[in-house]
Amino acid sequence: MDRIASLVRPIVNKKYFAVPQAFGGEIVRKALHLLIAFVPLLAGVDLRATMMLLAAGTVFYVFAERLRIEGRTVFVISDLTIIASRERDKGRFVLGPVTLGVGAMLSLLLYPSTAAAIAIYALAFGDGFASLAGKLLRSPSIPFTRNKTLAGTLACFFAVLVGTWKLTGRLSIALTIAISATILELIPIRDFDNLILPVGTGFVAMYILQL
Repeated sequence: MDRIASLVRPIVNKKYFAVPQAFGGEIVRKALHLLIAFVPLLAGVDLRATMMLLAAGTVFYVFAERLRIEGRTVFVISDLTIIASRERDKGRFVLGPVTLGVGAMLSLLLYPSTAAAIAIYALAFGDGFASLAGKLLRSPSIPFTRNKTLAGTLACFFAVLVGTWKLTGRLSIALTIAISATILELIPIRDFDNLILPVGTGFVAMYILQL
């Protein structure tokens, strides 16, 4: 047992991991973020109903968030928003869930089913794992990206690579799309990456899959 403990201890040492106090909020935020991964499955059953569900959810969130800003709360929604909000979001409208819903809807509207699924999985897993890895793992920051990290970038790349490879069965296509998604994720535009990442990745996926 002592030998096992000696092997495990360095892994959880702060030399390798950095867990800030706000990491709990990041987990909640990205858990909600990952729920968007169910959209391609739902769209495969009924695209129109899925679009209506996304639109209704986005509108309801906007309504609830406006009430929160005015000092009133909506059961569960307002509490989750407060828990999951970043420091920069304090006292203002939290835009992330809106761009998340719109990003998924644009993917479904603009692209065929496979490209749309790749786009939405890039949004759910690529961006989600990038943020978690960037917060949890100590790694160098990448210049000109507003403190995005090498660990987060690699997490995004591998998440998109695995998801795309599973969908297409072709490693060369998966590599190209994963590289494209990773570059898009590095653009420092905060909450609007929920739009740029899926729309850009979907475009690349559609173009490559048509070749």
